[in-house]
Amino acid sequence: MYDTVVLRWSNGLVWRCPTERLLAHYDRHLSGRHLDIGPGTGWYLQNATYPTPEPEIALMDLNPSTMELTSRRLAERGIVAAAHTGSVLAPIDIEHGPFESVAANFVMHCVPGAWQDKGVAFGHIADVTAEEGVFFGSTILGRGVTHNLAGKALSTIYNDASNIFSNRQDDRSGLEAALEAAFENVEVEVIGTVAVFAARGPRRHRTGR
Repeated sequence: MYDTVVLRWSNGLVWRCPTERLLAHYDRHLSGRHLDIGPGTGWYLQNATYPTPEPEIALMDLNPSTMELTSRRLAERGIVAAAHTGSVLAPIDIEHGPFESVAANFVMHCVPGAWQDKGVAFGHIADVTAEEGVFFGSTILGRGVTHNLAGKALSTIYNDASNIFSNRQDDRSGLEAALEAAFENVEVEVIGTVAVFAARGPRRHRTGR
């Protein structure tokens, strides 16, 4: 259902950032040692182009079920994924890091709070990103973009009725500031109502890192 509703309908028609564009973002930045935060159904990891035939993939989510589904999909490609249950708002303790690439695709608009609150996650991500690595992803913005009628309706439902989203105050400048607090080089492109980003040069926040 998620793949049909979100990937085939919402992304292109509601948020106006086609799934193919987000998949290309994966293809551009994905490495042979990758951490995917909030992998959803695993569609992007299943369909992405990897730079090596045997990539090392780690998954992190609060929901074990999503990681189980993603692991099954990756297994169809002969890729074994390591799953770790955890919150992006807490320090990330994953033994196989640092990672050459870390992704958080359509994750941050679901994290509670304003950018000064949810931006704490970027510091934790920087701690497990390799010096020459990249953190990339996308998030739906609530401010500074023009939502169409369907976008306004879904934003109201997701923010107010179901509490799936927490992005009423999320804007591009706040995202950039939060990313720049954790990474030296930040690129943000807004496509429709979606901010597509990539950040490099992690600023270490953990003592001794």
